[in-house]
Amino acid sequence: MAKTKTWAKAPSPCISVCKFRDNGHCIGCGMTKPEKKRFKRLDGKAEKKGFLTLLVARLEASGRLGYWSRMYRRRCEKKSRPCPLDKLESAALPAALDKTPKAA
Repeated sequence: MAKTKTWAKAPSPCISVCKFRDNGHCIGCGMTKPEKKRFKRLDGKAEKKGFLTLLVARLEASGRLGYWSRMYRRRCEKKSRPCPLDKLESAALPAALDKTPKAA
């Protein structure tokens, strides 16, 4: 089985909402316009992992993590790429990233 390069092939965290109404941050992905450009130039696992970790913390603080993580997983699936959220340390991430729906 070939080892996939999850971080090298990680798609942009952008989920195609692109409305910068939250103090210059997108209401969909939480990034600023310069951060969106910067993500394209990130090189290597450490840079992308660090960027996504900070973004996840920002989205959690704003209450948008659950929606974003569902849309980002969908984006990864459509692009047939492994989702880097699966590789982030589960202990460091909130339950909102859990892919399994909770029973009511």
